Amino acid sequence: MNIGIVIEQFDPYGGGAERWTYQYVTWLRDQGHTVHVVARDGQETTDVTLHRTTGRLSRLEFAAQAEQIARCLPLDLVHDMGSGWYCDVFQPHGGSRRATLRQNMLLRPRWWRPINRRLQSVLPRYREFDRLMERQYVDDGRVLIALSQMVRRDFRQLHEARDEQIRIVYNGVDLERFTPDNQAVHRQATRRKLGVDDQEVLLFLSAHNFRLKGVPTMLRATVALRQAGHPVRLVIAGGKRLRPYQRWIARHGAASFISLVGSVDDPVPLYAAADAYVHPTFYDPCSLVLLEALACGLPVVTSQENGAGELVTSGVEGYLIDNPADDVELAQTLTPLLERSRRESMGLAARSLAERHSLERNCREMLGVYEELLARRASGKAA
Repeated sequence: MNIGIVIEQFDPYGGGAERWTYQYVTWLRDQGHTVHVVARDGQETTDVTLHRTTGRLSRLEFAAQAEQIARCLPLDLVHDMGSGWYCDVFQPHGGSRRATLRQNMLLRPRWWRPINRRLQSVLPRYREFDRLMERQYVDDGRVLIALSQMVRRDFRQLHEARDEQIRIVYNGVDLERFTPDNQAVHRQATRRKLGVDDQEVLLFLSAHNFRLKGVPTMLRATVALRQAGHPVRLVIAGGKRLRPYQRWIARHGAASFISLVGSVDDPVPLYAAADAYVHPTFYDPCSLVLLEALACGLPVVTSQENGAGELVTSGVEGYLIDNPADDVELAQTLTPLLERSRRESMGLAARSLAERHSLERNCREMLGVYEELLARRASGKAA
């Protein structure tokens, strides 16, 4: 099969969408498929052709140029990861942009929200998004990939997509790279580097957009747990503008038990060092980091706004919280995980859950969507 992949950045060290796409393209290549990647930029990989767009392009210009490139290639189908509009399979890894804007609104003061809605209706940036989405969700026979039931609902309610257009394919995780076995290699050395002793419970969170992923809530909950006398530590990876958070940590006297480590190329040692993974996100279609944590045998805590939370049974592999802004609820939910035996039993269940959602399973489900689409096209049937 000749497959075209469209993504802005083809980067194995980028965010969740970039990492997943790089893994998926590698898997397709290893299965014998011919893959062409269209991107602004990216990392070359063996036997995959990378076609870079040219110039400093707006979102609409990138989508138009990606279409021009894809039309000139001998492709059986085009799979877009959320940036273009010319495709047979559309899989926005960020979920619905309208849903993201809606959830981002919850981060604003109440008095600012009506003003912000007005700005979204007139500012060029948001109008550009609207023009892009008008062509991404067209009902022309393409398949829309939702990463969770939550995203499926967003597609239907916010983009008027028909059920017949949508397929649900949850993310999958590399079970060989992310495994509890990493603890034997990395745990003690990484905890010593972070200054964490054996009696302390290390909580881990990884995110790029700190506000959207609930980092402020996590900071407040961690301070509350320490003030209650619990031996917790928190390490947060990622983020772009750390200084405001560093100032908050210093102002609350939390520098001795909260560490911001910035961007990391390999999160495996941090998973190995951690005792639990926490992700109180305001919106996440299907958090890849949550699946990575489960695969590493960590109990998880996340919000109902995380599509990956649909896979978790609260009280078995971890816990779900209702309100990602509620640090009191989060602190109360984390308290049972301070007990080692509970963490250990939940960690075993977490790994078992991850094994049912492997990257291999994920990739084969995607390939199944391709085969369905091509068979339908050959028979002349509409979606």
